[in-house]
Amino acid sequence: MDFKKTKNFLTRYVLGRIHRQYKDRLFRFLFAKDREALLQIYNALNESDYPDSSQLKIVTIENAVYVEMKNDLAFVVTGVLNMYEHQSTYNPNMPVRFLMYLAQEYHKVVEQAEESLYSSRLIALPTPQCIVFYNGTENVPEEKILRLSDAFENKKIKPGVELEVRMLNINYGHNTELMKHCRLLKEYAEFVEISRRYASQTGNTKTALNAAIDYCIDNNILGRQLKLYRAEVLDIMLGHFDRKKYERSLKREAQESGYREGYEAGKELGTEHGIQQGIQQGIQQGIQQGIEALILDNLEENVDDGKIRSKLQKRFHLTEMQAQAYLDKCRESPHSPSS
Repeated sequence: MDFKKTKNFLTRYVLGRIHRQYKDRLFRFLFAKDREALLQIYNALNESDYPDSSQLKIVTIENAVYVEMKNDLAFVVTGVLNMYEHQSTYNPNMPVRFLMYLAQEYHKVVEQAEESLYSSRLIALPTPQCIVFYNGTENVPEEKILRLSDAFENKKIKPGVELEVRMLNINYGHNTELMKHCRLLKEYAEFVEISRRYASQTGNTKTALNAAIDYCIDNNILGRQLKLYRAEVLDIMLGHFDRKKYERSLKREAQESGYREGYEAGKELGTEHGIQQGIQQGIQQGIQQGIEALILDNLEENVDDGKIRSKLQKRFHLTEMQAQAYLDKCRESPHSPSS
């Protein structure tokens, strides 16, 4: 197998398509409906007491409400462009993504400005704040700053641009001071923790999640929201908390972590051999995970075997015989939809 030819696809498919769990969509669903909660988070993060949530302006891009794009919540208040994103897996590329979001938003501001971009008058831009709310299972600190410059290749040159992303751990029991100032965020963290516990103890996903919702309603944890939107919340959770997909996402998340740790371990050895060995091992494991993920996803959608083989041959540069062998192996896997 040609590892060089598959490296770019591996990055796109395995690392770029890690399954986002139900928490992402649920976070957006809850906060997009509650301007008061958004204002509470804003005030808590900025140690302010701005009182009027009606002044929050939900910003738009390409005629689509921005809070519905890419799991983001974005609004402008008091001259500050607040861009919030929820993540269930650690992603060091968030500064690059926020830079792209920011460029799109500033482009719209410039288009709507009375002054020309080429005039001698300065065009006022809202001050950006980039926040990631992390709620995955990986062990991360209470707060971490991710910088765009971390991705720059030449560390000797002072960069001409920088962007910082503040990543906050919102798992239950973390960042308690922030939780005190935003009840919805606190109850959301509790709800996720309870749902995880029920899902891990019960074989039937729908039964487990219904039990978690019942418990939370009885204990006034997202009680009002769950009573009003129970069907929608359950649909979101079932669509993104399928047990088999969840197990595969954990495997892919573990692979990503192993890839990163393998690279770091090699780098710490201080030898080129160690670095290459760590990278190569991560790539090999990643390709295996990518092949399995592609096959299982297509089997779930009842894609014809011939089309699956064709995809494998094209994307992973396999022979037809190799592609069939991987397909046969996945059919025997306990994670296969037919098992």
